[in-house]
Amino acid sequence: MNNLILQIDTSTTICSVALSENGETLAVIDLDEPNAHAAKLTILIAEILKQTNRTMQDLTAVAVSMGPGSYTGLRIGVSTAKGLCYALDIPLIAINTLEALFLGYKEQFGLKEQEAYLPMLDARRMEVYTAVYDHNADLVKATSAEIIDVDYFNELLSSYSRVHLFGSGADKFEDLFGATDRVHILTGFQDSAAFLSQLAFDKFQKRQFEDIAYFEPFYLKDFVVTTAKKKVGLL
Repeated sequence: MNNLILQIDTSTTICSVALSENGETLAVIDLDEPNAHAAKLTILIAEILKQTNRTMQDLTAVAVSMGPGSYTGLRIGVSTAKGLCYALDIPLIAINTLEALFLGYKEQFGLKEQEAYLPMLDARRMEVYTAVYDHNADLVKATSAEIIDVDYFNELLSSYSRVHLFGSGADKFEDLFGATDRVHILTGFQDSAAFLSQLAFDKFQKRQFEDIAYFEPFYLKDFVVTTAKKKVGLL
């Protein structure tokens, strides 16, 4: 049986849609335009189905990049995916954005012994959403929000000969780590819905589906705790 999965990634500034069959990407559209998520996502979905001569009724599932990432982008992507799954009565598959970004890097560049790999999504200022993988593609450190400074990788570099940074959050550290070859930054490497293909197919085969009614994006936002002001009593 051929499993045709529509894939949506709106976690960053890139609005990306892909179509895969049994884990193989058939087509992908990556669009980097202002407000593309809200204005163009449904148009891109219609276009990719047209390109591949498929219809909505041919889909067996929808996979969405669940985050972390842009709050607004994730909201739009997940809402669209849930709406399609509900209307077509097909399952929803959620993929961690950083895991997909890492696998996209691995497919294009491969992995080297005793080196660590950090997919990064831009948060704000010197903060990123990231995770750490080793040369066996094993997850060493789970997804977290981190503030990066010049000493951040010292501990990691005591265990690995080199660390690789890539994704929308990595580019801003090019100057910070320019003096050391042990921190390698691959600039311009963007996420894509095409990176979801194998992960989505694996989850489909294992029937790891989300509850369409209750599923929410993985925002990874810290709660801000505020202290209530003391009331001044009357003397």
